[in-house]
Parts: sequence; structure tokens; C-alpha cells
Amino acid sequence: MDEVRAIWCRELECSDITPEQDFFALGGHSVIMARIQRAYIDEMGYEIPMDEMYRYPTIASISAYMESLP
Repeated sequence: MDEVRAIWCRELECSDITPEQDFFALGGHSVIMARIQRAYIDEMGYEIPMDEMYRYPTIASISAYMESLP
């Protein structure tokens, strides 16, 4: 979860984001989401489909989704 939070803080230009804050409520949009998607691949080795990123719009939910992947 810490790696996901670091990516979100960097891409959303926020110094701290709680695990339950919603990506869109933080000002997130499709361009930022695409950058985060790329960071998941490059920095964490997770290829997360865009529709799943919309389905899990918090750090906690997307982290749980990542942990559920084989």
C-alpha cells in the first residue's frame, strides 16, 4: 500500500493521501490515471486494466485488488 500511496501522492501532487480518499475527489482525471497505470507497471510490475482502476478508486481498494492477483 505504501508504494501505491507514493505513486498517488506524486501524480496527484498531494503531500499525503489517506487510504480511503477517493481518486476523483482528490482531483484525479483520466490523464493522471493513465500516468498512475504506467507507474504501476514500471515501478511495481502490476498491469492493472483501466476499468479496474475506475472500479477501485481508493488506495485501499486498489491495493487489495493488487494483492488478490495471482
